[in-house]
Amino acid sequence: MPWKEEKSAYRIWVSEIILQQTRAEQGILYYNRFLSKFSNINELASASLEDVYRIWEGLGYYSRARNMHETAKEIVKSHNGIFPSSYETILSLKGIGPYTAAAISSFAFQLPFAVVDGNVYRVLSRFFGIDKATDSSEGKKTFALLADECLDLSSPHIYNQAIMDFGATVCKPENPQCNVCPFIKKCIAFKKNRIDELPVKTKKKKIKTRYFLFLLYLKNGQVAIEKRVGNDIWRNLFQFPLLEISDAYMFENPLQAVDKNLIPQKKLMQVTAAVKQQLTHRLVYGKALVYKATGKVPDSKQLLWVSPDELKNYPLPRLLHLLIDGELKSVMDQERNA
Repeated sequence: MPWKEEKSAYRIWVSEIILQQTRAEQGILYYNRFLSKFSNINELASASLEDVYRIWEGLGYYSRARNMHETAKEIVKSHNGIFPSSYETILSLKGIGPYTAAAISSFAFQLPFAVVDGNVYRVLSRFFGIDKATDSSEGKKTFALLADECLDLSSPHIYNQAIMDFGATVCKPENPQCNVCPFIKKCIAFKKNRIDELPVKTKKKKIKTRYFLFLLYLKNGQVAIEKRVGNDIWRNLFQFPLLEISDAYMFENPLQAVDKNLIPQKKLMQVTAAVKQQLTHRLVYGKALVYKATGKVPDSKQLLWVSPDELKNYPLPRLLHLLIDGELKSVMDQERNA
């Protein structure tokens, strides 16, 4: 992992934010990509939000990128571009919680703050036999206090890395390597045959399914896009004009869902097959209706007209990329040659 043994607070911060909702294997690609574009905090602060989103594209949870951008500007403004070295100050920065603040404080500045991630929760819950839910308020408080008690104050950065690595390689979620574990004689979960029961989590949130119809308007070799607003998913990203459908039947029969008055003077060229994207608490399906526009497009004042090649300059949701790189590829090629 390229961030191992890293001492730069900026680089540690970047890695920790990326890894919040991303597997390490995928995170390496984005970590290197991000730092090649924004090698220091001043470069990140001076970039546009759209530039940051383009580098982040495909990672999801775009609020992470937005918070990083705002935090970088705050550090440049209030700390002369130097990452603060106080835990309390780091914790006060937007998008940084106790875990990330502890990681930066420990790894960059060797301060005595225990890092508590999923691996640490697992090791502590099994070793001490704790069945409090790790995602409950009571559980988080219990594990935070316990982690602080266990912390090696003389080498907090080494201890933190060691316990996280131990959880990732030995005390794994499934098929833990108990036969080589040096703590097997003291592990409560092993003694009581509760390895598979710990750690405990509260009931998972129900996955919500959403159905999106993208309206791809073609005119004079260009396509229409709009910027997403509000506090919904993909905030500030760009998309083709969108209709959200409430049920699967209407999604399967999209022409019944589209108001004919909504798309006057347009010829329907194609209806794509559905693609899907799994988010943490949502399963999103999308398909596109392709129209050749011969007259005024609804809400044209809110739309941007760009060539297919210019789409790469705008951050788009991954769901839309699946359509563009799939069935819409031939449509885009035709518009390039129009």
